[in-house]
Amino acid sequence: FGFFNPLAKVSLKILVGPLRKWDLKASKRPDFFIANSSHIQKMIKKYYSRESVVIHPPVDISRFKNLPLDKPRNGFVTIGRQTPYKRTDIIVQACTKLNLPLTVLGGGPEHKHLQKLAGDSISFFEGYASDHDVEQALIKAAAFIFASNEDFGILPVEAMAAGTPVIAFKAGGALDYVNPKTGIFFEEQTTESLEKALINFRSESFKQSDLIDQANNFSKDTFKNKITEYKEKICVE
Repeated sequence: FGFFNPLAKVSLKILVGPLRKWDLKASKRPDFFIANSSHIQKMIKKYYSRESVVIHPPVDISRFKNLPLDKPRNGFVTIGRQTPYKRTDIIVQACTKLNLPLTVLGGGPEHKHLQKLAGDSISFFEGYASDHDVEQALIKAAAFIFASNEDFGILPVEAMAAGTPVIAFKAGGALDYVNPKTGIFFEEQTTESLEKALINFRSESFKQSDLIDQANNFSKDTFKNKITEYKEKICVE
């Protein structure tokens, strides 16, 4: 909120108690819960004491099928809204310290701050990044870096569909799709932890076929089938 940040923080502190009470009360109304990741399934159980089924959100992986994925790859890429919780700052700092090429796509309130943190090896994509821009950035990169703790995270799966392994913070939805065949984790949301992962990363350890197979598990068709099966199941019950 820029200039109004202090006021927003005070307002949120005042409102959070009543909102939590209302949220817990409202959580008793649905008959069924669908979680978009195992992480959210655990949160539903923890805070609402309700059971749920995991059905991952649909990812449009078809857009990557006809792209030339066998081109030479170099450097790293990160894409997303540049806000504090996305932790793009630690990505920029880690690649700057190691002098690794990094392309940053996206915009937001953190943009100028990120530019100040960046060294010569960091490139910012200026202006709005179209779908084509995102696709080209992904198929040219050796890896996609994902530093935020998300409910699920669509972009890492898109990266896999583009044959690009993922370096992800070990938390949230990433736990459902990053595995030894599709990427590596860093344990803490810090520059130092990410640096260790970048040093240990080896692009030749990953096969494009494994990455694309994993992405297929989150396709639109897979989502439709799982939703349909679940709907039929609860209607019978």
